[in-house]
Amino acid sequence: MRLRELVFGAACAAAVRAAARLGVADALGDAPMTVESLAAAVKVEPKPLRRLLRALSCYGVFAERPDGTFAHTEMSRLLREDDPNSLRYISLWCTEPWTWDAWPRLDEAVRSGRNVIEDLYGKEFFVYLNEDAPESADVFNRAMTTSSEQSARDVAALLDLSGSSSVADIGGGQGHVVASLLDKYPAMRGHLLDLPRVVENAVARLRPGGDLADRAHIVPGDVRVSVPVDADVYIIKNILEWDDESTARLLRNVIGAGGPGARVVVIENLVDDTPSMRFSTAMDLLLLMNVGGAKHTTKSMVERLKAAGLTVNDIRPVNPYLHAFDCIVPA
Repeated sequence: MRLRELVFGAACAAAVRAAARLGVADALGDAPMTVESLAAAVKVEPKPLRRLLRALSCYGVFAERPDGTFAHTEMSRLLREDDPNSLRYISLWCTEPWTWDAWPRLDEAVRSGRNVIEDLYGKEFFVYLNEDAPESADVFNRAMTTSSEQSARDVAALLDLSGSSSVADIGGGQGHVVASLLDKYPAMRGHLLDLPRVVENAVARLRPGGDLADRAHIVPGDVRVSVPVDADVYIIKNILEWDDESTARLLRNVIGAGGPGARVVVIENLVDDTPSMRFSTAMDLLLLMNVGGAKHTTKSMVERLKAAGLTVNDIRPVNPYLHAFDCIVPA
């Protein structure tokens, strides 16, 4: 029966996606609600909604009460957009339309060791997203923003950057990590480098008129092409998961920009020594299919960083699902 449940995993993922897209968790308040009231709130038919909620409640997402009403659970609250630990956009990102095209081809990716997206769409993954699937690209950016918001404070709390005058977040999304570090170090300057479409939506605090704008430098660009930023410390968070050549190119660009003595802090999910193994290994397979990339073990990350020319000084957990590799560019 457990194997039967596993092979129907797509039904569970689709049910979570449906609830997120319909806004069911947002419509359900602190008090239990009838299916009829919920259906009216989210503008769907009551009978199919009951079936959806019944399926989700099997997994602890929502709870059906003896009187037939439904209530929130710890997990269903994470689908609310206003929850401080919201996983709504992560849930949508992991179930976007392209994922349903890619998963059936996992065997092809395992045979070849390369991504399947280029065969599906004739383009590199991020080119496809930005040119042909802008709504999915927006979901990706929102998911990365949510993840960054939730981890930025943990990163800032972990890192001791005293003695450094500038920090650069490479591929830093909308700049939550930079903002948290500038809050922690009032004399520091921060640089945010990411694709133009991403940084044009940088957090308001970093943009003109924001309270951190006079210490923030927003740089649009592709980190795989160049890193036109001079800083004491470079942070690379959750982007060393691409194919080997892209990853090596990024590290070369950072080392070239920083030069001898520059500090490079790499922050990543790992597929070993972590409480998040099921999630991390699933993301590892997804990365194989979409960009030909991989999540790392501690050993493979250290090997990758050393091969690029960095000296790894320290490895520490940031939180239950992230680790920090503290490196330096040798003289």
